[in-house]
Amino acid sequence: MMECPFCNIINKKTDAHIIYESERVIAFLDIDPINEGHILVVPKVHEASIDKLPLIVLSETMQVLQKIVSAFKETYHMDGYSIMQNGGEFCDFGHAHFHVFPRYRDDGFGWKYPEGPFEYSKRVAERIKENFRVYDVDSL
Repeated sequence: MMECPFCNIINKKTDAHIIYESERVIAFLDIDPINEGHILVVPKVHEASIDKLPLIVLSETMQVLQKIVSAFKETYHMDGYSIMQNGGEFCDFGHAHFHVFPRYRDDGFGWKYPEGPFEYSKRVAERIKENFRVYDVDSL
């Protein structure tokens, strides 16, 4: 079984260019950047899905993403930015992480959509709403 490369960085077994670190979250440069400045923001809890992360960890993760975007604006004067996260079996290494990187017009990065058609309806919205739960963020 392969060791988690993010846990290795968190536990200082592997070097990384760290941008931010706290008790709950670490952010460092991605070794395979989409654009210069590409950062991974990684909760220190080893979970593959954001629905398993404690809200206080997720809240700090979002704060770090926000601060990184502000830093990008000052550093790169880019046209925009992207933030991506894959969960479940699509989560590389089984450890939740967020990609954030500067974007530029015509930088070549883009989304590829699967073939459809997919249903867009009130029925689909109602099915999801049946399982949707919101928690009191003030209790963090």
